[in-house]
Formats: sequence, structure tokens, C-alpha cells
Amino acid sequence: MSVLNFDKSELGNLEYSLQREMLSTDRNGGYMSTTIVCCNTRKYHGLMVCPINDSDDKSYVLLSTLDETVIQHDQAFNLALHRYPGIYEPRGHKYITDFVYTPTPTITYRVGGVVLKKEMLWVHSRTQLLIRYTLLDAHSQTTLRLRPFLAFREKHSLSSANMFADGHSYPVPLGVKCRLYQEFPWLYMQTDKKECEFIAAPDWYYNFEYAEEAARGYLSHEDLLTTGYFETEIKKGESIIFSCSTSEMTSAEDIGKLFESEIAKRSDKVDFLSCLRHSARQFIVRRGNKTEVIAGYPWFGRWGRDTFIALPGLTLTQGDVKSCEDVLDTITGEMKDGLFPNMGNAYNSVDAPLWFFWVLQQLEKHVGDEKIWQKYGRYMKEVLEAYRRGIGDVVALHSNGLVWASHPLYAMTWMDAVVDGKPVTGRDGYQVEIQALWYNAVCYTLELASRFGDSRFVEQWQGQPEITKGSFIEKFWLSDGYLADYVDGKGANGFIRPNQIIACSLDFKMLNLDQQLDVVEVVRQHLLTNKGLRTLSPRNPLYQGRYEGDQPTRDRAYHQGTVWVWPLEHYAKANFDLYGADYVTTAKDLIYKFDENINQYGIGSVPEIFDGDPPHKAKGAPSQAWSVAAVLRINQMIEEYGARDSKAAAAKKAAAKPAAGRSKGEKAPAKRVCKSKKSATKK
Repeated sequence: MSVLNFDKSELGNLEYSLQREMLSTDRNGGYMSTTIVCCNTRKYHGLMVCPINDSDDKSYVLLSTLDETVIQHDQAFNLALHRYPGIYEPRGHKYITDFVYTPTPTITYRVGGVVLKKEMLWVHSRTQLLIRYTLLDAHSQTTLRLRPFLAFREKHSLSSANMFADGHSYPVPLGVKCRLYQEFPWLYMQTDKKECEFIAAPDWYYNFEYAEEAARGYLSHEDLLTTGYFETEIKKGESIIFSCSTSEMTSAEDIGKLFESEIAKRSDKVDFLSCLRHSARQFIVRRGNKTEVIAGYPWFGRWGRDTFIALPGLTLTQGDVKSCEDVLDTITGEMKDGLFPNMGNAYNSVDAPLWFFWVLQQLEKHVGDEKIWQKYGRYMKEVLEAYRRGIGDVVALHSNGLVWASHPLYAMTWMDAVVDGKPVTGRDGYQVEIQALWYNAVCYTLELASRFGDSRFVEQWQGQPEITKGSFIEKFWLSDGYLADYVDGKGANGFIRPNQIIACSLDFKMLNLDQQLDVVEVVRQHLLTNKGLRTLSPRNPLYQGRYEGDQPTRDRAYHQGTVWVWPLEHYAKANFDLYGADYVTTAKDLIYKFDENINQYGIGSVPEIFDGDPPHKAKGAPSQAWSVAAVLRINQMIEEYGARDSKAAAAKKAAAKPAAGRSKGEKAPAKRVCKSKKSATKK
């Protein structure tokens, strides 16, 4: 499959190959990321990028890159590829004949009669990179030289040559250990060949250039330190394994055994869905007693909002209930005043706590309602109570049943880009998706409280849904047949944005059938693309169809037309709720247009965003958690509806009476009613 295998003509074309990035993770927060020709184009690229202690949320580039040189007849052929200002040197990509992504990223080089295979393997659950070199063919004595380049810096920064870095390499069995600065752990670089010699030769190499950073308007040049190089003779058919780790390997045999055991665990990424399932598992990170979701690679960390929106797609679509619960257990343990941490330790997301209820609704299908109430009921009630009493001076539940959220410095919703201290899409007031999520949260909690006999909660909250619903319809429904994006003191904002689709995709809805049909149609006409939903209608004068330039320029386009993948899941859910199994074919078209992206940009994954204008070029983080999750969730809906008995579906369709305003062939959705009757049948 071409998604997993690139040939010489593709790899030799730098315009093509440098736009394709690979990723491997250790599931502990560390990763390897670079282009498929091993030329770093971002400051976030590196062969070993990892946290250095459990109390620090930051990650650090330790091993930036590794140059391989093949020597025959006193002639050296450097297989590496680096960019310096205006030039590429060396140009080792011309020796690459093949790149294969599965079971682990593998490159094959041909230099004259020498054929060398390189297999790059990140060890799961420990900070260790293994690279196995196998000499497939050679007709003369061959020497292999390996030169590591070290950065030892935080991944968002760049290193410069300085007098404080320790360029010494300290001998250990099978290799050396290095540590450029005292605050870092030792980095052990070893091989499984005892005769492999390390030649100490510390030196700075200057002005490595990262083209993607330059294009994004950031500083883009770095100096890297090499402390020396490994060198050994390699015979035809022989394999040599290079190990880079924050812990020492004690024997050559252990290195070989570890490589074999680890590669045997790798899944076969042979098609579109197996690639996405593998990608989904890379976002789940376990460190100490915490299990978290990385929002995106290579530069995002843990985000509360992204965690909730992505979690069901990353875990439950693969039957991984344990990871889903582990993530929830971690994040609920950090809840404060009804809010969950969003970026790092910032409690600044008004929607994250409400997405928590949506996650529980998905989890309930796997563990049952009783477990949900017993384990998470107190958190559910705590969130609702916090909103009702108000959270600081930024979140308040008004007497009309609607949630008001505002802040002078940043946006409280997912449209949170800020330029020059001012939100680009300031949506202070009542936001449409917040009200939809709030109504769903209250109704769901009332349903469980009623079912399991929490009469006190029911008495206190049973009138809330109707108040919210009445106010929502009054303030948000526009005469043009769609929902306002937000309502503030000046009235309703009529910008056509994807946030309104959330009001049609949740289990508990405030809109009637005809209103849902109208909203879905408006979203389809204005926002739907073959890569997701635009964040603003192209007919709006503020629309920006390209996401490019420096950070302020990109931030101004981030939610002003740029296409996002994650809302597509809710667009699909709204359609399935309306049309049932009749929507399966259309839904298949929605997600299989992403098939072509598997061998583009972040190979084997789905990116964060796309340009709003055709051809909708991939942009942002090459691998994004909620993008991958959305496609997997839509696929799950397709499988669930497609598996239903066709005769039963046909009978139900024939019996259903078409509603006014419904197109021919459409079915009424199974509407979930918000009930608040007291019940004491279970305790």
C-alpha cells in the first residue's frame, strides 16, 4: 500500500519527501519525529524527544539527529541530509531507495554495491531508541560510522554554541554516556557490537536550518554539538544495533533481545483504519500514576478540552475501556471549583467540564449506567453546582437558564486564538455550543439521578431543562433557519459557524426535528468540505481561506475559515440521528476522503486543520488527537448502523410517517427526551 511505502523517485524529490513526517512514541510522553528522509525541518523534530522528570510537563530534544556514513576503499559516503542557509549538505537522500512505515519506520540505502537497511524503533514504556543497521549487500570491506548530534534543550526553544556545554563523552560498557548540562539526565549511547569503537571528537556544527519554522515566522537556526562518533567494520548479512537511552544497557545480548521483543509487538499498519487505530494509541500517555491524552504531535501537550472531545474516539472505538477510565480518573482528580485543567494547569475552559458529561454518555454504553453514577456522579453534580453558583467572575448561570461566559484577556471556548492580547473570535456572552452542552449535561445527570434515587438532586434541578430550552430557542433561533453563534448584550451574532452543529448531535437536544434539519442544511451548504467543517462561512467578509504566514497571521485565520476535522464527527452524528442507516453511504464518503492524507503530511495520521479554500492543504500539527478520534468515531457509527438488520430498518422506515419539511426518504430521529420524574427504584 502506497501509504506505507515510498520509492526512490518520491524520496529523491525533496519538495515531496520533506512534506511527509513520521512519528513514533514510547507511550510515556517521549517520541521520535522527523521527515521520511530523516531531515529535520522543525525545531520539534528529533530522534529522542522526551520528558526528563515526572514533575515537569515539558519535553526536551536530547538526540537531534544521527549521521550514518558508509566507508569503502577510503571513500566516505554520508547518508544524512541537513539543511543549512541556502544549501543541503550532505545530500544523503540521493542514496535512499525505499521507505517503509510498518512494522517500524525503515529506510534502505544503496551506495554503489552497498545496500544498507536502517530500522528505527522506539521502545514502549521506557525512554529508549533502537536503530538496527543491516548490511544487505556489499562486495568489499565496509565500515559504518555513526555520529550523534545532541541538543539537550526544551522542544520549543533552539540551542546555540556555548562554553557551558560539556562536550566530553564518558566511557560505559558498549559505548559512552553524555550530558551537556547538569540539570539533564545522562544519555547512554551504546551498540550491541563489542568491537564498535567510539572516537571522541567534540565539535559544534552551526546553523542547522529548520524550514518549517522559518515558514511559520519563528527563529529557525540551531547549533548542535557532537561529542564524537562510533565506527566499526560491518560484514554482509550482519546487523548492528545502536541504542540511545536515559538508562544504561548492561549487555549486547540484552540490546538484541529487546529489539526483537519490541518489534514483535508492533501492529501491522496495512490500511487506512489500522493506521488510524495505531495513531490513536500514540496519544495515550502513561507517566507515573497519571494517564493523559496528548492533544497533538509534535508540539502540543495535554489539553483538558481536547482530552474530552478526543477520548471516546481514541479509546472506546477500539474497546479500550480501561484507558478511557484511567484518563478520566486522572483528570477528575485535578478538578477545581467545577473546572478541569485545560492547557497545563490553566483552568480557563468553560466547555471542557460540559464535554465531560458527553464522554460519560459514550462510556456508559460499555460499562453501564450504574457504574457511571457510582463512580462519576459526584463529579457530575459538582460541575453543575459550580456553574449554578458561578465560577469567579467569568462563568455564571443566569436566571434564564443559560450559561454566560466572558473574560477580558482570553476566549473561554475552543475558538481561543489571541493576537496582541485580544481574542480573534471574541464570543463573550452566551455561546451556542455551551448552551447545548449545558442542557445535555443537566438532562443526563437528572436521568441518572432519577434512575438511582437521588431525589434531592432531582427536586433541585428538575425545572432547569425547560427554562434553558425556552430561553435558548428564544435567543438563538434565527429567522433564516439556523442558530446564532453567540448572544451578548448587543444581541445575536449571526455568523455561520460550526458550533451550532453541537446542538444537533448530543443525546439531549433542544431543537425540534425541522430545526435540526435546517441547521444541518445550513452547515452543509456553508461549512462542509471534504476535510471537515470550515470555522466561518466563505460568504462572510471576515473569512480567511488560507492558514499561513507568521503566528499572528495564522492565528487570525485559525477560526475564521480554517477547516477543522473534529466537528465533522458531530455533523455526521446529527445526520445519523436524522436519517439513520440511510446516511451510511454518505458518511463513508466523508471519512474515506481522508484516506489520501495517510501518506501526506503526518503519515499514518490525520492533521489538526486544513486550509478553508480548495485544495484544502493540510496544516497545523501533523498528527492531532481529536482529528484522528473524529474519523474513528464516524467509522464506528458507519459500522453500527450498517450492521443493523436491513429488514427491520425497512419495516421501521415504512411505518414512519414523514414529518412536514422532511425530504423524501428521510426518517425521524430517535429523540431522547429529558425526563426528571422522581424514582427510587435503585439505590
